[in-house]
Amino acid sequence: MLLALCACGPAFAGDPPDADRKAILAMQGGYEVDFAFDETTLLKPGYERAAAERAAGDEAVIVVEDTPAKIVLQHVLVDPKSGHVTKHWRQDWTFEAAKRFEFDGGRTWAVRGIPADLTRGAWTQCVFEVDDAPRYCGTGKWTHERGVSTWTSDTTWRPLPRREYTRRSDYNALEVINRHTIVAGGWTHEQLNTKVLRKADGSREDIVREFGFNDYRKVEDTDFKPAYAYWDATKDYWAKVRARWSALLDVSPGLHLKTKIDGMQLIMALFTQADDVQQDKAVADADIDKAFADWVEPAAVTGAAANR
Repeated sequence: MLLALCACGPAFAGDPPDADRKAILAMQGGYEVDFAFDETTLLKPGYERAAAERAAGDEAVIVVEDTPAKIVLQHVLVDPKSGHVTKHWRQDWTFEAAKRFEFDGGRTWAVRGIPADLTRGAWTQCVFEVDDAPRYCGTGKWTHERGVSTWTSDTTWRPLPRREYTRRSDYNALEVINRHTIVAGGWTHEQLNTKVLRKADGSREDIVREFGFNDYRKVEDTDFKPAYAYWDATKDYWAKVRARWSALLDVSPGLHLKTKIDGMQLIMALFTQADDVQQDKAVADADIDKAFADWVEPAAVTGAAANR
């Protein structure tokens, strides 16, 4: 049975609160970003805490879509010295979404319905890779107590982060709660992560907890024009790419990536096409279709998925 749009169609007819939409849209702009990840509580006997990780960058957050019940924000990294631009992650926000995709392990994401009591009055945030491949979704309500806007997700699964999958084999999934807070001069993204080894028999081994803190501070003296110029030149191309992902993520059972864990086969194919578009070279729809045919396929239908 086909499912409705994944994290796209609202489940109820209520209008989203203006304060919620204002908070989401407040994340747009140019930012200096610090990324920090610290392993905290050791859960597996004998495990030794990994070194803390730190990174930084300059990032423009651009509004791609703004409708009453859906807001799409595209992140674009820029090197202020060279002007080099890299398309980064994307976040889609849908009010009272009926469905969302969920990481099922390996390279598979399944489309599942969201319980009515979870999605009523809530926003589902779905996060996508640099090539618009899926990463994870979470559902929760915005609160605005004492003038501070905060959104906290439910507990969901996500694949290993890019910073670790090339050097870690002791776990294969993150169990995560995400929190976004709008603060003076920017916003923050907190991640309450548990690194988990999920096993074929359905059991799990918890390795360690981790706290992630991404601090977005709005800046006025950084030149983000290259990021906006890149997006203006390639946005129509990336809209076509998103449409092809949606064709698989909007219906059950979801999708499976045939790429290696780093996803670079498809990332390089799509980024090369985007570079061609930026240089005013034609990219045929058939070329985009071929990249997807080579590296993306519908997920296998399981008994549980078939009955959803």
